[in-house]
Order: sequence, then C-alpha cells, then structure tokens
Amino acid sequence: MDAIREQIKKPLVLGIAGLVVGIALGILYGWVINPVEWTDAAVEHLRADLQQEYLRMSIDSYAQNRDAELAKKRYADLGPNAAEVMGAVMESPGAQNFETILAFSATVQGGVEPAIPPEGEAAQPEEEKQGSNILRMAAVVLFLIFVVIAGGAFYLFIWRPRMGESVPVTPAMQAQEAAQQAEWTDYSAEGGETPIVQFMSSYKFGDDLFDESFAIDSPAGDFMGECGVGISETIGVGEPKKVTTFEVWLFDKNDIQTVTKVLMSANAFLDEPTRQRLSAKGEPILAEPGIETVLETETLILVARVVDMGYGEGAVPDSSFFDRLLLELAVWPKEG
Repeated sequence: MDAIREQIKKPLVLGIAGLVVGIALGILYGWVINPVEWTDAAVEHLRADLQQEYLRMSIDSYAQNRDAELAKKRYADLGPNAAEVMGAVMESPGAQNFETILAFSATVQGGVEPAIPPEGEAAQPEEEKQGSNILRMAAVVLFLIFVVIAGGAFYLFIWRPRMGESVPVTPAMQAQEAAQQAEWTDYSAEGGETPIVQFMSSYKFGDDLFDESFAIDSPAGDFMGECGVGISETIGVGEPKKVTTFEVWLFDKNDIQTVTKVLMSANAFLDEPTRQRLSAKGEPILAEPGIETVLETETLILVARVVDMGYGEGAVPDSSFFDRLLLELAVWPKEG
C-alpha cells in the first residue's frame, strides 16, 4: 500500500487521474445533469410540434389580415420542412377550418396544394420526447463506457505494475513484526503480581530514528507516567547508525527526576572509559539475553527484560553494535 501511495503522489499519475476524472465529470454534467437548452432559436430549428403550432398561428393571422407577403415570410421561416409541416397540419386540422388552411396554402405555395405526407411520417411530439430520452440514455451509456475504459487503463498501466512489485520491508517494519511475535512474560504464572501495563520495544539495525515511549495509565485510566527506550550512543561512521548503547528510562508524574539506565553492548561495557563516561546518564547494564534490570521512582517500579538480542558485523570491533534488540517493559505501582 505504501508503494501505491507513493505512485499516486507522483505528478504524472495525479495529472492522468485528474484528466480522467475531469472528462468523466464533464460528460456527466454536460450531457445528463445540465444539458444545453436552446433559446431564441429560428423557427426551422424548433421541434416538429412547435413548428406546427407556429404554422397554425400564421394561418389564423392570415385569415384575419389577408397579408399575403407576411404569410409567405412566415411560411418561408419554416425552412426546408415547410411543405412537410403544412401537410401535417392539413392531415390533422383540429379546430381550424380546413378551407382556411387551403387558402393559406394556395397563397404561400402559388396555388399548388401541398403534398400530404403518408400517415406516420409527420413528426409527432411524443416521438420527439422519446428521441430526447434515447439521447440521454446514450449519453449515460457513453459515460459508463468511458469510465470502464479509463479504469481499465489505470489498472493495466499504473495499478497492476505496482502491485507486482515487492513492497520494501524497512527495519522498523521488521522490528514491529518481531515485537508482535515475541512471547510475553506471564508474571502471575511465576507467582508474582500482574503488572498494570506491559510493553514490547523492538529495534532492528537500520532504524536510525528508533525512539519509543509508552504512556503508563492506572487500571482506572489515570495517567501515572511514561517509560521508553531510545538510542544513546553509536560507534563508527557512516549509515546506518551502529548503535552501541541504549537508554531505558522511567518518568513518574509524582517524582521530580526521570530514572535512566544505559543498556550497553559487550564492547562498550568492557571499555572502562566508555563505561565511566556513560555512567553519568545512568547505571551501565551489560545487555545479555534474559537479563533483567529494575528502575524505581517515587510511585512506580519498572522491570526491563532483554527478550532477544544480537550483534552486527562490520569494520568495527566484535560485539560492539546491535543488529537487533527486543526489550520487554513491565510496570507496577509502588506499594506504600
């Protein structure tokens, strides 16, 4: 998922995605949600039913004013479909006088009676409505086809190639997996009191930002303090950092001082100057599998146990830096 997120953040991918979404939304809005509506269109561009209404009004007007030139102009406004519209009106005169229609036809067509189209050929309003609905349905279908094509292209050219790539496993991820698989100490099975909180802190070589802290809350949910583990000192040069000592600390909200102990590699612990120098931070402890050390404050007791550890190899003395460290932290309230 991280690799996919990184790809999505790239400008090219964002541009393609924005283009696809923009076109799709444009088609949906322009063809379906808010299609173009014509206003003040010429008579010859009106629907067939509206052209017939226009011709009927022109016929009624001619019956009143007998203005032949005006009648011819209005008839000509119907454009190339004028004869067809006239035929439709003559076929269905409705409330109009048929002789009035014939008189108008003779005037505008030079006395030639218009051809009446065969039944069914005259345009009908309902058919126009059906045609409009079909157009909208076609627009929706085209939109869906476009979305499917765009989605397929995205999957084939962007998503699928990235899914085939292996997601890089970081040192922090390896450390987290080790913490999840670790076996916790069951203090009650050993005849002791169950701690109020237990934490598993895990370090893996290459995690240069390793620094974990955990809140300590009472069973009632009250904040009591914090504890944690972080990098104290490294050895050698270059990256990743070669960690030679860690700091384990305990903070008590009822105590003015944070208690710290220094968990050291064998090389650092056996080096007298190094051990003396780091003792200013806290009591030096030689890290060994299974070793436990206790930190006490005014109202809290913390037991730090090395569950697992291992040294790395490189151009430095043996047993000088950690390849991994798995540390269990258990906290109890101090009685009295």
